[in-house]
This record gives sequence, C-alpha cells and structure tokens, in this order.
Amino acid sequence: MWSLSKFLRLNIGSRLTKGNNSVQRRKCSALAKPEIEIPFSNGRSLTISTGKYARFADGCAVAQMGDTAVMVTAVSRNKAAQTNFMPLTVDYRQKAAAAGRIPTNFLRRELGPTEKEILTSRLIDRSVRPLFPDGYNCETQLMCNLLAVDSVYDPDIVSINAASAALSLSDIPWNGPVGAVRVGIVGTEVLINPTRRELADSSLNLIVTATKHNLVVMLEGAAENVLLPDFQKAVRTGVKEIYNIVLGIQRLSKMYGKMKRTSDPPAAIPEETVEAVRSLSEMRLREIFRDYSHDKLSRDEAVSELRANVIEKVAQDSANYNFVVDSFNKVVKEVFRSLIFEDSTRCDGRKLEQVRPISTQVDLYKPLHGSALFQRGQTQVFCTVALDSPDSAMRMDPVSILTGGVKEKNFFLHYEFPPYATNEIGRAGGAVAGRREMGHGALAEKGLRPVVPKDFPFTIRLTSEVLESNGSSSMASVCGGSMALMDAGVPVSSAAAGVAIGLVTKFKDNDTKHMEDYRILTDILGIEDYLGDMDFKLAGTKKGITALQADIKIPGLPLKIVMEALQQATEAKAFIIDIMEERIKFPRKHKDNWPVSERIEVPAHKRAKFLGLGGSNLKKLTAETGVQVSQLEENIFQFFGPNQSAVDEAKEYMEKQMEAPREPELEFGAIYTAKIVELRESGVMVTLYPGMTPCLLHNSQLDQRKISHPSALGLEEGQEIQVKFFGRDPVSGIIRLSRKVLQGPASQAIRDLNRTGSKR
Repeated sequence: MWSLSKFLRLNIGSRLTKGNNSVQRRKCSALAKPEIEIPFSNGRSLTISTGKYARFADGCAVAQMGDTAVMVTAVSRNKAAQTNFMPLTVDYRQKAAAAGRIPTNFLRRELGPTEKEILTSRLIDRSVRPLFPDGYNCETQLMCNLLAVDSVYDPDIVSINAASAALSLSDIPWNGPVGAVRVGIVGTEVLINPTRRELADSSLNLIVTATKHNLVVMLEGAAENVLLPDFQKAVRTGVKEIYNIVLGIQRLSKMYGKMKRTSDPPAAIPEETVEAVRSLSEMRLREIFRDYSHDKLSRDEAVSELRANVIEKVAQDSANYNFVVDSFNKVVKEVFRSLIFEDSTRCDGRKLEQVRPISTQVDLYKPLHGSALFQRGQTQVFCTVALDSPDSAMRMDPVSILTGGVKEKNFFLHYEFPPYATNEIGRAGGAVAGRREMGHGALAEKGLRPVVPKDFPFTIRLTSEVLESNGSSSMASVCGGSMALMDAGVPVSSAAAGVAIGLVTKFKDNDTKHMEDYRILTDILGIEDYLGDMDFKLAGTKKGITALQADIKIPGLPLKIVMEALQQATEAKAFIIDIMEERIKFPRKHKDNWPVSERIEVPAHKRAKFLGLGGSNLKKLTAETGVQVSQLEENIFQFFGPNQSAVDEAKEYMEKQMEAPREPELEFGAIYTAKIVELRESGVMVTLYPGMTPCLLHNSQLDQRKISHPSALGLEEGQEIQVKFFGRDPVSGIIRLSRKVLQGPASQAIRDLNRTGSKR
C-alpha cells in the first residue's frame, strides 16, 4: 500500500509537470523558430540556432554553414576555483560519423585528440578567453561536437561562431559576442569564407575574430608570400564582415538568452595591505627593471628575493598571505608597464623597435643532412633536417582529409620544448606533444611551408629543439629552420624569418573601452609577453608574409594598432633575414651525405619480374641494399637510397631480375617431376624447374598415411618425386602441390621440367 506522503509527492509532481509543459508550449508558440540567418556580402550565409539540443547545458548553440554543422555547449561551475587565472577548457572533437566514415583504428572509435582537433581547440580558446570579465575564475568548459561535415566548409570557423553564440545565450558572465570569418585571396579578389576548392587556389588562409566595435580579438593565418598591403586589406575586409555576425548573435541572445548570473566578486584586498606592499617594493622594482645588466634568470631571482622579503614583513597569516602575493604581483605589473611609458626603454635596455643580438651557425654535425643553431638574445633553438623517402610522408586522418583536402604532407616540423630551456624540471618528450608544443610547431611549419618546393623528391622532417627560451621560440624556429633547410640543400625559394611583437596599453580609469596610450614592442622577452597585452607573431620572407598568429589579452585591439604591428613586424623580419644571410644566403648544391632518389620506367611486360611474387624482389632489395622502392605511376618507380652507390647496386640487382629467363607456365592438374632440395620437420622443399624458388610440400601431402617427418618415407635431398600441381593459393600466392593424390593408378603423363621439359 502506498503511503500518503508518496501519493501527495507524485500528485503534486504531476501537476507541476503539466503546468511547466503548458508554459513551455505557450513559449514555443510565441517564439516560432529560435534561429537566425546571417548573410555575407558574397551571398553565402551562416545559420545559428538554439533550444533544440543539450538543454541541460548552461548554453548551447548550433551553427551551420552549407551542410557543415557544429554544436557547442557551455557549462560553468557556480563556485570559483582557487586560481588567479580563468580555468577555461575547450574540447573540439571531429566525429567520423559526421563525415559518413568509420574510424580506421583497431577499436573503430574516436580515441585521443588529433593534431587538427587540438589546433582548432586552441583557435576557439584564443577567440573567447579575452572577453571573460576580470575576477571570474569559475571552471568553464566548451565542448564542440561536429554534427555534419560537407567537405566544402571547414568546421573551425563554424565552431568559433557557435562557441560565441553558446556563451552569449548562457548565463555565464562574458563580454561578447565575437564573430569569426575566414578570408582568402584569389588573384586580386578577397574571398569571405571560401570553400575548400577556392581555398586550394587562394594565396591566403586567414582567420579573423573580432567584436562589434571592429576590435580584433584573434588572428591566425597562413599565406603564400602575400604582400603587406594585401594582407592589411584582408584583415580590414574580414573585420567588416564580422559586424553582421555579432549583431545576429546579439539579437538571438536578446530573444532567447538567459540572464547572466551574478558571481561573487573576489575578496577585496585591504587598502593598507596594498599600500604596505607598494611602499616596500615599488622603488626596488624600479631599480631591478632599470638594471640593464640583468638577464632572465638574474632578474627573476631578484624579483623573487624581493617578493619573499615583502611577504615576510607584511604577511601575518595564511589569509593575508594571499592578499600580499596578489598585491605584489599587481605592483610588479604596474611598475614594469609604467617604466616603458616613462623611458621608452625596456628592461634589457633596448629601444621599443630594437631586435635582440643575433648569432647563427650552420652545418654543426656532418652526419646530419642539415643543421643550424639560431640564437636571439637568450632564446636559442637547434634545428635539424632529415630527408627520407616519399613513403615516410605524414598521412592525415580521414576526417582531416575531408575538411582540409590534404592527404599527406611531405614536409612537417616538430617543435620540442624541454623543461631545461627555462631552468625547470618536468616531463621530457613523450609520444604525444602538448597543446602548446603542437601549436608552436604548427605555426613555425606554416611560416616555412610556402618556401619549400612542393615537388621535392624527399620527405622532409624538420625538428626544432628549444635549448634556451626567453620569448618567441616559435619564431626563432622559423629562422633556424630556414637556415637548416638551406644547409641541407633543399631548394627553398627564399630565406624566411619570424618575429614576435608585443603591446603595452594604458586605459582611462582602467576602463578597457577607452584606451589612452600604447607602446608596440619588437622582439619581446618572456616577461614582456607575460606582463603585456599582446603576442603578435609574424613570419615571412623579405617579399611577403607566410604566417601570422596574434594572441590578444585585452578585449579587442583597434585596427590602427593591428596595422602598426604588421608594419613593425615586417621591418624587423627583413632586418633578421639580412643577418641570417651573412651566414648562409643560398641553399647548398649538394652534400656528401645527401640521399639519392632516381626514377626508372619499367615496361608493362616486365613489371611482374620487377616486383616478384608478392613484392618479394622489392623486400629483398630493401633488406640487402637499404634502398626503398615506391610506385609513383603505373610504370614509373622511384628508388630512394642513402647514397648513390646503394642506388646503383639496387638498379643492377633489379636489371638482373628482369633479364632472368621466363618462368615456365604450370598447368593446373598436371603431374610434374620435382626435385627435393631440403628436408624439414614440416615437409620437403622442392623445385619443379632450374632456378625456381623452392616451395614447401607439406607432410600432409606426402603420403596417404600420417607421418611426422619426411625421413619416415625414406626421402632424401636430391631425390626426384612426382607431384601434382593445384595452382596457387589465392591469398598468399604459394604453390599448392600434392604427392599423396598420385598414390594410385596413373591417369596422366608426367612432365619433367628439371630435365628437358619433355613428357615422360
């Protein structure tokens, strides 16, 4: 029997459910379709909808362009984390089902994130992170689920806009929205959100994220040596198109969005604590930052000693300890930035546009195909080039092939950042690179890819190991990588270099909407990146730009500053290339340890002899000479060897194989005289004609009786026996012979190919 309390609980619950459903029905009828279509100037459009999926999330939006659709959910905890930064996690996952594919791994399901997924997650993170309000430290997660992909539009742009809409629709405090577009250049025409085929013909692949007031939040691009004026025009065009996206998301949020939650502000630091810390540290900090003899380690050590001294004098208990630490960090940032405005001189004594001292070396170790050491200030990278066969090219996963159109890469750069580079202890290497290492490596690879010839006969692996790091190690990798490629003899079209540009701003009454003054810094240090407002990396040749990545830490950057940063970076890049060319100006013609690649044409009637049964000739060739053979076209093969003598030996071996006498054709069901050449536990190895590769006649086919060893039948090496031929195994190609089927009345003539080829 039910209890009265349970009956009342169920009855009241059903009433509430019916009431909520009626309210929901009325709401749905009033708001017919919770979606908005945003047109672009070229006739294409972006559709953003909400309210259909994942309604338990704090915010959810589905963005669609063409038939590519991405769902992004936003969830944030109510309780702030005990950190001094915004704990934001972005997870973008490419689902094979969205492309109508099945994963090719053993488990046939999505496993760890691919390089494409990690780089797209970083794009989204950098686009939305600057607009979270100061002091909001609640753990937040954005999950991007690829619903469908049409191989026309890349999902990354769709994902950024969906993430912006999800945060705007949610109750999570966020000072958005932002919009994002991809910009391409075909000829002289600037394209907005080009298709995959249009992008293949484009000299620019630029992603721009901006806010309503034409403030740039993020830039990421790769280019084929695009000139500076064309690049600046592309940025302006992209920002102009973003305006409609931001307005559309704002309208959608106003109609269907939730009211923003009120989060508890961080505990205010007592004014007496701030003043005590300032009085004890400000003058000393000014002395440290004006002492130009300091390097990275000595400067950090001096600041750390001062911090410990201030904490010892001011901190009274554990609660006050955190206030003192936060106050000290705030004073450090204020003093460091104010000195740049006062003196127009940086903490290492350089002027605002001055590049650190540069030194270079090439051809460091003879066994390496190419090597270079690039030192800029206290940033040092060691780059090496390894040349291998085309079979070593990096294969892409099926979904990345569908979205990016690239099946394999014959040039790739691996970036390594060991902990000793910053005088730390930590994990070294590993099978999977971290997100930061993967992002820096991808940026450096973009900076160098346009100068590497696309028809180069080898696969190129460029590694960049950071030995010392004090800012802009990824751009140092571009410089060192360019020199290593030339040292290896790779016919690059031009030298390439990279530089990082920083920014320090001053706002009126700490209001980020009203900028009073700013300073642009060329070739920034690590501390200038940490305490500054921008990390603007640009790579390219003297002629143009090949890669760009701008991380902006304030809620948007005016176009005027973006253009000035582009101009300043271009001038610094040309200056760095001049220094690099003093060491090596042109690619080497040839090195003694260069691998050799040759193409040969094999006539169709000789291809079977060339390959051998199941490719046996090629396998034997690789085992004996170290030369790899790959098929480029139907009759064109490529020999790749460590040196010329190995390739010559391989060519001689294959010529002998093709000149060998033609194998006799064996007739199915015919009886042949076979010669025993070896006794084994499992049977006997026999040949049917001179020069034949021995094949196994198994014990089970030797006699109608069961035997465990051929010697039980008195068989010996050199003895001749009659066998019947049953063709080849359709899978392995192994010849199938039997002796036991002949242990009865003879029904056919015996063919002896070991003697004269006549019937007996």
